[in-house]
Amino acid sequence: MVQAVVGANWGDEGKGKIVDTLADRADIVVRYQGGANAGHTIVNKYGKFALHTLPSGVCHPSCINVLGNGVALNIPLVVKEIEELVSRGVPKPQVLISDRAQVVMSYHVKFDAYEEERLGGKSFGSTKSGIAPFFSDKYAKIGFQVCELFDDGILEEKAERICALKNVLLEHLYHKELLRKEDLMEELHTYRDMVKPYAADTSTFLQNAIREGKEILLEGQLGTMKDPDHGIYPMVTSSPTLAGYGAIGAGIAPYSIGKIVTVTKAYSSSVGAGEFVSEIFGDEAQELRERGGDGGEYGATTGRPRRVGWYDTVASRYGCRMQGTTDVALTVVDALGYLDEIPVCTAYEIDGTRTTEFPTTPGLKRAKPVWVTLPGWKCDIRGIRRYEELPENCRKYIEFIEQKIGFPITMVSNGPGREDIIYRNPA
Repeated sequence: MVQAVVGANWGDEGKGKIVDTLADRADIVVRYQGGANAGHTIVNKYGKFALHTLPSGVCHPSCINVLGNGVALNIPLVVKEIEELVSRGVPKPQVLISDRAQVVMSYHVKFDAYEEERLGGKSFGSTKSGIAPFFSDKYAKIGFQVCELFDDGILEEKAERICALKNVLLEHLYHKELLRKEDLMEELHTYRDMVKPYAADTSTFLQNAIREGKEILLEGQLGTMKDPDHGIYPMVTSSPTLAGYGAIGAGIAPYSIGKIVTVTKAYSSSVGAGEFVSEIFGDEAQELRERGGDGGEYGATTGRPRRVGWYDTVASRYGCRMQGTTDVALTVVDALGYLDEIPVCTAYEIDGTRTTEFPTTPGLKRAKPVWVTLPGWKCDIRGIRRYEELPENCRKYIEFIEQKIGFPITMVSNGPGREDIIYRNPA
């Protein structure tokens, strides 16, 4: 069976932990979109790891880990991640990289930084990983596919064309050093040598695996709110974050995906700019930030403090709907054990009208949260493995969220480790 693990919200929901947990029973884990601009944190017997591009199955020696054609492939960073895992005692993971994946070039990273610098206070809060320039080039048809790295004729022609295009911007808009064809060719040849051991026709590989009945996990990056079509545009990422794109980004048939596990945190968090209706500030936010996650709410890629807020059922209901959710995994529930009361945003008020439907970005800018306050459980719930053993107020909190979002919560994460998970069968 093929199942997708995706995010309901702004990213940072704890997808890495859920994939790492489910990968114990998987044969293949696939990253099908995004790049090194966001990280997945996993904790297991080998230690704590912040992965940026590699699938979260890399700590399972029996798993084959695939980077699909939809990934923004920063080859040096992928190779560095593999080397770092091995240096920390993880068996060298089995990795396949699609020969149709496109390559993040060093000039993509530079252009990302140059544009954020030019925009100043109106910037998009980019991680400066080159993602937007990369996807711009991909759809302008001037990117480099992995398979093209092995054809110097193609590389020569493209490198010359790219220098002509990019140097106009570098000279007249950004006032930065120009590109040289010779440097591009050297970079491309280096990438060719680095990726050669991993390059494969992953679409055919996955199709054969499906026919053989293998267990396959599709791992999404970020969440619904960062989708370029259905998210908080323009403060979004540059590749689709929905499970529906999993078929395209992995190169499999849409009907192959039989289960969609949508991950949502027991409170809200976000890195980067954009509308965030349930956001909180000051000391209240800082305490939640410090207690949240595993070691605090700080970006796995950037180290930036995440913006935090209370749970938003409006955003999560919409996020789950857009993902096509069959199952919900609720994470970091253990972080809320310090609270006497827990606010939950159950509706938005926009221009005097109350709604439970998630609006477009102009409406979000005017939205104010409508709160319902639930009693806390005031204890540590780590180590509990049965849902019935959770404190009554904790169960009521989970069931309140489930009722408001309208999708079944079948997994509850109550700690950072692979074993810190409660499986639940909703009534």
